[in-house]
Parts: sequence; structure tokens; C-alpha cells
Amino acid sequence: MLADKELKAFVPTIMPDKAKTFYQDILGLKLLSEDNYALEFNANGVLLRVTFVPELKPQGFTVLGWNVPDILNEVKSLNKKGIVCEKYSFLDQDDLGIWTSPGGSKVAWFKDPDGNILSLTE
Repeated sequence: MLADKELKAFVPTIMPDKAKTFYQDILGLKLLSEDNYALEFNANGVLLRVTFVPELKPQGFTVLGWNVPDILNEVKSLNKKGIVCEKYSFLDQDDLGIWTSPGGSKVAWFKDPDGNILSLTE
């Protein structure tokens, strides 16, 4: 039924100005629209709607993630922009916060200004 339809992803924010700067200037997503309810970005063909909410309790799991060809390069680029990856005591991560899964995938997590957990996977 929906397999051939475009996907739209949502992430909440209580700080629209900081979210706009983060998603547009730090992550490099193109801002498509902005109104009193949300910011909408083009995330490589997927619409990402950063929705304004009155209150927010960030979840303890990943809400958005990107597949990347070179995670080391992406993490270093984030670091240059002041974004550091999360480190979790229950995972064996390297100094940059990159974890190698049992299947060989490399994963790193970071947060947006609202504390939403985002990830990179190689």
C-alpha cells in the first residue's frame, strides 16, 4: 500500500532556531520550508520535518540515522563543527565514539540540540 510512496521523517524540537542551525548549517540539509509549526528539510530525497512541540523528553534510542560510506571522515567532520559522538559504557567504542558491531558495521551516535539521538552507520 505505501511501498511506492515517499517517506517523510519527523523529529521534535522545542528550540526551533537551534534546530534550524543544526540541521541546515551543521548537517548540511537543505531547508525547504519554515512556518509556525515546523521546519522541513530535504535529507537526500527524504523529507525531514522538524516539528515544533511545547515540551520534549528525548528518548534513549536513535530517532534518525544515516548510512555513510566513510564513518571516520563523517565523525571527524562533525567534531570540527563542535559535535562529539556519544560514548556508552556498555559498548566498546573507539576514542571518537565509533562502535564496531558483531556483524562488522561501524556505528556512531550524536545528539541534536534537543537531545534527540542521531546515528551514522558504515
